[in-house]
Amino acid sequence: MGTYAQVRNTYPKSTKEAIKIDKANGDTLWQDSIQMEMKNNRVAFEEFDGDVEKLMGYKKITGHLVFDVKLGENFQRKARYCADGHKTEAPAALTYSTVVSRDSVWILLMIAALNGLDLQCADIQNGFLTAPAIEKCYLVAGPKFGEEESKVFIVRRALYGLKSSSAAFRSHLAETLEDLGFSSSTADPDVCMRAAVKPDGEEYYEYILCYVDDILCMSMKAKEVMEGIGRVFKFKKGKIEPPESYLGARL
Repeated sequence: MGTYAQVRNTYPKSTKEAIKIDKANGDTLWQDSIQMEMKNNRVAFEEFDGDVEKLMGYKKITGHLVFDVKLGENFQRKARYCADGHKTEAPAALTYSTVVSRDSVWILLMIAALNGLDLQCADIQNGFLTAPAIEKCYLVAGPKFGEEESKVFIVRRALYGLKSSSAAFRSHLAETLEDLGFSSSTADPDVCMRAAVKPDGEEYYEYILCYVDDILCMSMKAKEVMEGIGRVFKFKKGKIEPPESYLGARL
């Protein structure tokens, strides 16, 4: 695998560079990460067979790959396909996603400890791509799309890189939690709460903390609650597990 410094100095900046580095290393680690990313991203695109001139109100965009190495996952290579949002105008509506505050995390960890609540967490896989796109965009597929190169695609999901994608995902997640009976706290909109009853009849609140696509649940039945969210969103590696840390707080 090599040291982090060795890997960091060989980050590719394009698909061609990724292939070149793989050949030099005698493996396909970067190429595998590209194929996985483009496969996961395919859900964001709908093929368009008509005349692009008829796509009224749609703007043409381009995209690129960003490369990284996951230190906590045995130096796993990571590719992320992003729209070139810097080339588009900002929407008039909200464009960002709020996140839970550290103060809220510390307070609720104390509440969970005092009330004997179980903690379970999960990371939503390709979180933005679960939400419908707010902006109306299309693109012409490049070499990264493999056999579908040169096809015209309408962007149907909140593609990474678009200015509105964070807000689109935040809204989609909030709607899902609301459907499950959770409502946002007045003090912190990224702390969601739901009235519940302990086995002994004592009333209490279940809590869900959201830091973009990182979800932490505090409940007597935390795993059951997370499984309910998992019926809408796919979690990375299908994992729901007790957290070792959250926003820098060791548990």
